[in-house]
Amino acid sequence: MANIRQLKKKIDTQVYEVLSDCFTWKELNPGKKPEVVDEIISDAVSLRNELITRVNSPVTESDVKQNRAHFRAISADLVSGVDSLFGRLSSVSSKKKK
Repeated sequence: MANIRQLKKKIDTQVYEVLSDCFTWKELNPGKKPEVVDEIISDAVSLRNELITRVNSPVTESDVKQNRAHFRAISADLVSGVDSLFGRLSSVSSKKKK
């Protein structure tokens, strides 16, 4: 990651993609499990807030290697978190009605 500003933009962009897909799904499927999608939306906002908080509080100011590892971990958590959220949304939309 080149700098903190780009990492914050990456976090916002990817989380807002999840939110956009959730709102689109809710509009296209009214009445089909809105509480599950609302929970995904809530988790996405929580993920974004937690990651931004971690970005704003680096481990140390002087240890460059430790800070790089910290920011790499944040980036990895972003990818895994967004993938998990998209997976949950995908499973909601693929469930068939009995």
